[in-house]
Amino acid sequence: MSAHRTSDPKPLSQSVAECIDDYFRSLNGHRPAELYTTVLDQIEPPLLRATLRYCDNNQSKAAEVLGLNRATLRKKLRQHKIGLRAVSSSVASPGR
Repeated sequence: MSAHRTSDPKPLSQSVAECIDDYFRSLNGHRPAELYTTVLDQIEPPLLRATLRYCDNNQSKAAEVLGLNRATLRKKLRQHKIGLRAVSSSVASPGR
């Protein structure tokens, strides 16, 4: 019999749903505009930065983890003005 561990991470979809619900509550009845574009613009940069950190700034590995080709990753990095120096210095890894 396997017990449910409390340290199991919640699904990413649950975290996103909670954030979107919080966002709607914060609107105080105002209607959002272009929500899909807004969400993607807000989520994509931290996703790219975190994945690059996870892959030690190796763009080929990061592209593979993301399921993108390297050219598309590079285009998205330019689009969001993400440089590798900013990625590596934004969170220092232990032992560096």
